[in-house]
Amino acid sequence: MTAADLTHIEKVTGAVAVADSDPRPGVRAKRRRWELTAVGVVLAALFLLPFIVMVLGSLKSRAEILRIPPTYLPETWHPDNYSTMWDTPETPLPFNLASTVIISVFATVLVLLVAIPAAYYTARHKFPGRAVFLGLVLVTQMLQPTVLVTGLIREFFAVGINDTWLAMILVNAAFNLSFAVWILHSFFASIPVEIEEAAMLDGLSRWQILVRVSLPLVWPGIVTATIFVIVSCWNEFAASLVVLTTPENQPLSVALTKFVGQYDTSWQYVFAISTVGIIPVVILFAFIEKRLVAGLTAGSVK
Repeated sequence: MTAADLTHIEKVTGAVAVADSDPRPGVRAKRRRWELTAVGVVLAALFLLPFIVMVLGSLKSRAEILRIPPTYLPETWHPDNYSTMWDTPETPLPFNLASTVIISVFATVLVLLVAIPAAYYTARHKFPGRAVFLGLVLVTQMLQPTVLVTGLIREFFAVGINDTWLAMILVNAAFNLSFAVWILHSFFASIPVEIEEAAMLDGLSRWQILVRVSLPLVWPGIVTATIFVIVSCWNEFAASLVVLTTPENQPLSVALTKFVGQYDTSWQYVFAISTVGIIPVVILFAFIEKRLVAGLTAGSVK
């Protein structure tokens, strides 16, 4: 090997070493992270902007809200809107909030009590007409309470539960049951049958297998179904407007419309009630966010 060859090898080796120590790939990766972070912040701000406007509007007076040109921040802060709204003559808001909580919670519990065994049975038993049954369950999700409200009211009058919390609990449960069954059916079907067979060999009954083996495995699915059902019940409006006629029995979604009149609207109370209405849902999402994400992404990766 000649001296010229050795010199060429040293140059090539040095170039490779310089390339390996080049900080530019790391700089590019860091810049990419900052760019993605900036995009995420902008998108989050766009989604949060209506809620920020709502919260700021709840701290203004009605005259300031209607002022032209509008002001973004309150010139005079009115936190008393959150205290005076409970005593307004339009509607009894404390009863409306209690009505919303009771209807949403009990309807969600009823949905889970029916959907869990139904989803488990359809996932573990290939009975005749199972595909047709699941198809009919899905079709019911396409119907809205407003389509059937006339028939529902006639039935409620016949059994004597019209204008009661029980009527709205049954309505909300019926129209959210199909979604919960479909969600939980896929989770139960993803559990290997061998796990339950092993539990059966250990002497567990079918009910014990469901409670002690299957339910812990599908817990993310139960959380997912719960959050979607309770949010749907919390925001339900059309059926409540027709079925519940007593102001004390109406939920917040209906009570909110009492502050919007033909000639006058108490915007400060509309914003304040809306803010109070979303706080429980935000808290619920904050507590179960991790399990909710796990439930939504389950099955996406094998």
